[in-house]
Amino acid sequence: MHFRSTITITITNKKMEEMNKQHKIHDGRRAKGGIITMPFIFANEVCEKLAVVGFQTNMISYLTQQIHMPITQAANTLTNFGGTASLTPLLGAFIADSFAGRFWTITVASIIYQIGMISLTISAILPKLRPPPCQNGQICEEANSGQLAILYISLLLTAIGSGGIRPCVVAFGADQFDETDEKQKASTWKFFNWYYFCMGVSMLVAVTVIVYIQDNIGWGWGLGVPSIAMAISIIAFVFGLPLYRNMDPSGSPFTRLVQVCVSAYKKRNLPMVSDAKMLYENEELDASISVAGRLIHTKQMKFLDKAAIVTEEDYQKSKSKPNLWRLNTVHRVEELKSLLRMGPIWASGILLFTAYVQQNTFSLQQAKTMNRHLTNSFQIPAGSMSVFTLTSMLATIVFYDRVFVPIARRFTGVERGVSFLSRMAIGFTISILATLIAGFMEIKRKKVAFEHDLIDKPHETIPIMVFWLVPQYSLHGVAEAFMAIGHLEFLYDQAPESMRSTAAALFWMAISAGNYMSTLLVTLVHKFSQGSNGSNWLPDDNLNEGRLEYFYWMITLLQVVNLVYYLFCAKFYTFKPLEVHKSDKQVELGNHV
Repeated sequence: MHFRSTITITITNKKMEEMNKQHKIHDGRRAKGGIITMPFIFANEVCEKLAVVGFQTNMISYLTQQIHMPITQAANTLTNFGGTASLTPLLGAFIADSFAGRFWTITVASIIYQIGMISLTISAILPKLRPPPCQNGQICEEANSGQLAILYISLLLTAIGSGGIRPCVVAFGADQFDETDEKQKASTWKFFNWYYFCMGVSMLVAVTVIVYIQDNIGWGWGLGVPSIAMAISIIAFVFGLPLYRNMDPSGSPFTRLVQVCVSAYKKRNLPMVSDAKMLYENEELDASISVAGRLIHTKQMKFLDKAAIVTEEDYQKSKSKPNLWRLNTVHRVEELKSLLRMGPIWASGILLFTAYVQQNTFSLQQAKTMNRHLTNSFQIPAGSMSVFTLTSMLATIVFYDRVFVPIARRFTGVERGVSFLSRMAIGFTISILATLIAGFMEIKRKKVAFEHDLIDKPHETIPIMVFWLVPQYSLHGVAEAFMAIGHLEFLYDQAPESMRSTAAALFWMAISAGNYMSTLLVTLVHKFSQGSNGSNWLPDDNLNEGRLEYFYWMITLLQVVNLVYYLFCAKFYTFKPLEVHKSDKQVELGNHV
């Protein structure tokens, strides 16, 4: 696939001086930012993932075994929590981009997250904050409203904390590389690979060490260890403050978007100008939101261009500071256009995360019924099966960065090997294969259960090794290394400069929507697959009597449709055109990706 974008590079020495003043220190000291800041930034993200993944991966075990929830309620609680935790980044991004800045948003959000983790740990330690254990195979007593309230409040605090950390850490890390420096700019796309790699390593520790502690030592220590790690990460992150490049917040990006919409609506009856050069531009007004370059006019969505038409009423005011609820610059109009163009590509990522999240729900329940013994005395915790997802993801990231990119670069001429759009397409295809195989593995599992007369015995171990599930887990990891990182690169690269935190929030919103989509699918399938004899694709108490393979194949079919939709959107996608202030002459580049 060929995609074309045009970047106009213009030299403005005055502009360069302004950027140098903002981003560099001239009195003999080193410029802030760069690779030296990465350990402090990654420490925060690593510990946040260690905490949330260590709990979320094994959360279904906690909800069913400790809180005594039915499996479908527990699965929906898990996906609802994941969805909420991935939705709050939009609020965190708004706060960071509008007034607080990324550093302080991360710091305060980390403290809120810490409070939530402490609350969860205390609820796991004190017997009165959870229902009594089941005894002698009797019907287990479910948690009362008070115990559930403590659980949900704790989860909500961690979700709010995640909302400030997740969108800001990745954008704050990318901010440390100066886009006006060619060497540092070339390192930005590598940053996303290694950001995801560090995140993957912390998740790997979570699903092995932390899950083992939870299953074999207790949930008190299983939640206490991540809580301690989070406290250490907050200290490390704040300690690096003197080294960071801090980008000043440039006001609410959402307000600017609304202003463009209002301006365009007010002037909806005006005829469009014959020449785009007649549209309003004001470099001084846009200076704080176009440090790395100014967006130039595109021909799509012309109805929004009316927000930049200068009327006689606007003319006098436009010489100084215009009324932005009536008149906006081309750059501000193009900010909105950029986000609207990104929408269809963003939405295509939702179904991949819907498929991915099944590893922590039904795939985990599959693993719990299978033989997980490595020796007579040791068995793999079911929650640790995602170690195969993470190791395959980490291996794919290293392979992609060290082998795939240098080889692909020779054929494509693209610095990053292939475009993020092509990278996403590869990930979508592999994810389809993962859910397709998962359905066949479920048929294999139930066949063995039938042969050993274990269909009606959900608590008995089926004599089939859990390693039969490795292909589906591993393929999900490979798919994530391609699609998720490509998705994140796409959102960061194509988002307006002043909305980078918002772009990262959109990534987590796709994960959120994927979780909610899973909740919707599980609820609908559970309801409409109910048979007159009590049969169900997704039964509450006995997975052996269900039709989980049909559920997997339904997701596979949805992903096939989604891939066709994505390829159509990618073919007609228009990259944002940027006027970059760089040297003393104007050069137009054709960027083939």
